[in-house]
Order: sequence, then structure tokens, then C-alpha cells
Amino acid sequence: MLTAQSSLGIIFFPAFDWAISPTHPEREERLLYTQDQFREEGIFDIEGIREYRPLVAEEKDIMRAHFCFPSVKSVCTDSHFISAGGVIRAAQLVMQKERQRAFAVVRPPGHHAMRTVHGSRGFCNINIEAVMIEWIRENYGNLRVAIIDTDCHHGDGTQDIYWHDPDVLFISLHQDGRTIYPGTGFPSESGGPKALGRTINVPMPPRTSDEGYLMTVERIVMPILDHFKPDLIINSAGQDNHFSDPITNMNFTAQGYAKLTQMLKPDIAVLEGGYAIKGALPYVNLGISLALAGVDFSAVQEPDLDREKIREQKSTIDYLEALCDQLPEVYFNPRPSEAIRENGYFTRRRSIYYDTDDITETQVERLKDCPHCPGLLIVESETAKTPKSLGLHVPVQGCDMCSQEAEERFAKSRQAGYAHAQLSDRVTKRYEYAK
Repeated sequence: MLTAQSSLGIIFFPAFDWAISPTHPEREERLLYTQDQFREEGIFDIEGIREYRPLVAEEKDIMRAHFCFPSVKSVCTDSHFISAGGVIRAAQLVMQKERQRAFAVVRPPGHHAMRTVHGSRGFCNINIEAVMIEWIRENYGNLRVAIIDTDCHHGDGTQDIYWHDPDVLFISLHQDGRTIYPGTGFPSESGGPKALGRTINVPMPPRTSDEGYLMTVERIVMPILDHFKPDLIINSAGQDNHFSDPITNMNFTAQGYAKLTQMLKPDIAVLEGGYAIKGALPYVNLGISLALAGVDFSAVQEPDLDREKIREQKSTIDYLEALCDQLPEVYFNPRPSEAIRENGYFTRRRSIYYDTDDITETQVERLKDCPHCPGLLIVESETAKTPKSLGLHVPVQGCDMCSQEAEERFAKSRQAGYAHAQLSDRVTKRYEYAK
């Protein structure tokens, strides 16, 4: 009988009753073939690998990571609460040392959901990795966390949530944003003024395959991880880099994913994208699971694999080698911030489009330049459907001064003319909407 070298908990939630539309890539069938593959291969017969049921997240779990306007329930279905509860269950297993590693094979996904949420963008309503990380920090203190996002699309939502957080390292490896949604994720995006170098973006050319991916991980990701020394490593394990995926242009394989997982050694992996329902997901999820458990994955192979057909051109490898030479400097020697400072606050003005729900958000973000902590975050936001709203976030490392300012602004939000206001104070653990 096979035995796992690292005990592994797999949380499975296919969300049978939720889909964007019956024919949308993000629909129920995404995980049904994976479920069959796990049973056929007998993965739960391996000693040390167990399946677990998800929990149901609470509203406060969502509010630690997000400003949801006009309310949490206006942007979340039951499936979103359970998907978020699935990743919290994964965190429980690892943090309580019931399992050494965990893999949340859940949907709906989440890495395009930003701090402020008015609806769905990139198939994502809430950022399930951020919900999980903030649950961990709420219950186990301010741990240093590294998030490695290997989805084909740039994890712009996760980047946004941790843009100002010096204790969270976010690294995204993705297809070049000049060729795919969401059109972001370039090396110049390296973190906010108080977290410079904590965001690392690795844009890769279309048709990058195993050699290019694994070289990039070895030469960029691993040295940075070794230096950062995280308490936890989280892998946003999107699988739409696969050569058979219908909405992307990359050439990764199931073996490549398994080897990447073996290199990263994540404590927790979370499924993100991946839309080759039959040809990729069952094999990639199996390879990732075996690699997490330390079980031989050499026999995992998807149908129709022709390695010569998907091999990178020399020009692609040359381009990636140049990235490998240059990108570590973003972390080790970050450039000075170009953030705009106004009256003691760093300010960003943005227009954000929610492609799935056809919503345009106008947003002004202000970060207090506090000498004692990363600073109070103040967000003013509105859409055509949602009047001017206020979000106030005191970080988990926050100080009493920032907490007091947040409380005062929150108490006066109605008089100040905001239709909606949400307070997320990680110092006092107060998460509520103005009444």
C-alpha cells in the first residue's frame, strides 16, 4: 500500500448548484471529472490522504478581507460562502496540525476579487485565499505569508488586497498581460509605498511550457522565498496554463504542475482557474495532490500529450532567461515609491471594470502614512447602481491611533453623506456596516 510522506487533507466542493451560465467555462462540470479521477485512481486509499468536507464561512470572515457593497450577501451566494469555508477548513487542518498539507479543490474561484467588491470580475466574487489568510491571522497572529499564484491570469485581486502589506509576499506567474485578461501584472507593479518589493509579477510569453515555467520558479521564486522565510506558503493553483485549456495560450502539463508543486512545497494549495474539464483538470489535480503528499507522480499523464508539439521556441526561453536575470531585483532592491502623497495620505484614483457583471467602479484609495504601522486604509467607492460608499480597514499590524481614526470616521460616515460604510478593524476585531 502507498503511504504519503506528508499527510494531506483534500477539501472537495464542486458547487453543483452554481454556475455563471449553463455553457460558461466556470460551471458545475469543472470538477466532476476530477472527482471521478480521484476515485478511479484510489487516491483516498493512500495512507495519509483523507477527504474533508468544507465549512460555511461567516460574514465576518469575508469582511476581514473585503469591503462588500452594499452588503456581503449582495455579492455572495451560498456557494461562495461554502467555497470560502472550504479554504478555511484547509487552514484549520494545517494550523491545528491534523494534516501537514491541504488542498482545497473548490469553486467558485477568487483571485480576481479585489479589496472592494461590487460584483463579479474574472468569474470571482470574493477572494477565497485572502479570506483564508485573514482567518489564519485572526486566530494565530500576524504570520508571514507567501502567496504563489500560478494561474494563467494575473492574480490582480490578491495583488490589490496585499498591495500595502509588508508581511505578505505575493508572486504571480502568468501569461503576459498584453495578451490576456486582465491586462495587468507587469514587473513595475511591485507593491505599495510601505510594502515595496512584496509584489513580484512574472509575465510569461504565450506558449511557455514546462521548461520555461520550472526555470522561472527555480531562478526567481525560490531565491525570494528562501530570503523572505515565510511561516506559510500558499499556492493559488490555477490550472488554465495547461496546453489544452480553451481560454488561454500556454503549454504547461500535468507533470509540470506536479514538479512545480514539489518545488514550492506549499502548506496549502487552492484551486483557481482551469477550464479543460476532461483533458486537464482530472490529471493536474491528481498530480498536484500526489506531489503535495510526497507520493510518486511519474505515471500521471493526460491524453493527447505531444511534448515536441508544445515545446517552447528558443526565443521564449531566451526571453524568460532575461526575466530570471532581472526580476529578483524587484524584491532585493526595490525602486523608490512613486506614490502620490497628499496631506499625510498616499492616494490612488482608479476606475475598475467588473467584466462578468458589467459594472464600472470609481474609486479613491487613501493610505495613512502612519509612523507606527502600515496605516489605515480608506476607500471611497461608487458605481451606477451603488451610491458613494466608504470602506475603512485597520490592518492586522495596526496601531491604536489608526484604529481610533477609523472608529471616528465610521461613526460620522452617515453625516458625511455615505450611503454605505463598512468598518474592518483588525486591532479591535470589529467588522460591521453603519446603520
